[in-house]
Amino acid sequence: MTTTVFLAVIGAALMHAIWNALIKGGKDKMLNMTAVIFGHAPLLLLLLPFTSLPAPASWPYLAGSVALHLGYQWFLINSYQWGDLSQVYPIARGSAPLIVATVSVLFLGVVLAPIEGIAIALIGCGIISLCLVRHADGLRNGRAALLALITGCFISAYSLTDGNGVRVAGNVMDYYAWHTIGNILVFGIFAHIQRPTIVRDIAQRGKIAFFIGGSASFTAYCTVMWAFSQAPIALVVALRETSIIFALLIGVVMMGEKLNLVKLASTMMTVCGAVLLRFSRS
Repeated sequence: MTTTVFLAVIGAALMHAIWNALIKGGKDKMLNMTAVIFGHAPLLLLLLPFTSLPAPASWPYLAGSVALHLGYQWFLINSYQWGDLSQVYPIARGSAPLIVATVSVLFLGVVLAPIEGIAIALIGCGIISLCLVRHADGLRNGRAALLALITGCFISAYSLTDGNGVRVAGNVMDYYAWHTIGNILVFGIFAHIQRPTIVRDIAQRGKIAFFIGGSASFTAYCTVMWAFSQAPIALVVALRETSIIFALLIGVVMMGEKLNLVKLASTMMTVCGAVLLRFSRS
């Protein structure tokens, strides 16, 4: 993993935390999620003239990823309905690198160096352990934890699907452009069925999520897809999950959440894992 890829994925992690905070912080989470997804459209229109159809070999991956993203987005909405940012985000994002790394090693023939395995374990354990502070505060929320864990399974599944899809697509941007089109169409139909007035509601109350959240989400995952083509999928997924550090800061500074020693120690564990991951093949 080169310095360029490392810094790009860290930037994507920050943008990912921002759009998640916008969804969690808003009262209407279905509206905000739909606004974020529709907010991909302006940047997509700028990208489309420079893309073409990806290689046919990637089309099954595209279809699978769009379906998995629908599940991910739906469970994320429901997770935030029941839990807060510092509970849902760690479980959902923290479980992903561990699942992806396990599947990559067991079924995809990926071989990780021992220090890379330690780095992934540190990141995953550091992030997941953040949810324990809710137990210490007496705010046990089993439903939110279960929904967040299911969300993490969807994250793992679409990460593996896209990681392999971009490698056979011929061009990363071709794959991502058509993936975004599919995501907008499929989630748009789903949202309209759930709420026929969703487009009007976004125009009235969802402008911030549309412009800021949509741009952050589009850029973040576009960056991650490019990184999938440059470095092992498991390493990219693990490093991307350092977004919890940014989510923690946003929660404390902007949402009034308390910062205690458990949160601080877990965050430092995540940082140490990221540093090990960066220098594991230097």
